[in-house]
Amino acid sequence: MLEDRKETVTELIMRFSPLAIAISLTLATVSSGVHGQRGDDDINPRSVALVEAGRAALADGDAQRAADLVESALAVDPRNRDGFIALAEISEANGLPGKAIRFYRQALTIDPNDLAALEGQGRVLVSRGAVERARRNLVRIEALCEIECAEATTLAAAIASGPPARMAAQQAVAPVPEAEEVITP
Repeated sequence: MLEDRKETVTELIMRFSPLAIAISLTLATVSSGVHGQRGDDDINPRSVALVEAGRAALADGDAQRAADLVESALAVDPRNRDGFIALAEISEANGLPGKAIRFYRQALTIDPNDLAALEGQGRVLVSRGAVERARRNLVRIEALCEIECAEATTLAAAIASGPPARMAAQQAVAPVPEAEEVITP
């Protein structure tokens, strides 16, 4: 009877050892893959340096070089939301508010609570005449700040000043098409 029991234990070991080996290899593979990933806040330093160089080029008045440097920064690390904010600022400087809004939206996709992106997007929205959407950004900023913050003050001032005069004039003078009578014979 003891011999039967030894064979049974041996059979059990033989039967379940491939399964145990497969499970242990799977766990080792999964844990090593997760260990090698970067955290969400760990932005590549080369990307950060390229964004800073791009902002410096924009300050020097070289918008094209600034855009090239910031685009290179985003190629190095596409999670660099500051790069998207810098591209939005470059687009604003070039008079491209639609692109600026899109870049601010991409920054907000990475971090929906980014105060600089919310303020910048709201400011551009006001310049485009979308004051109500800008007010929604202001409400979000105020909720995130809890106390008075610079972003809320800046956006509130932009909303108070309203859209540029040419935008207001276009909205006020927009012709309303009249319905024409159709005479059928």
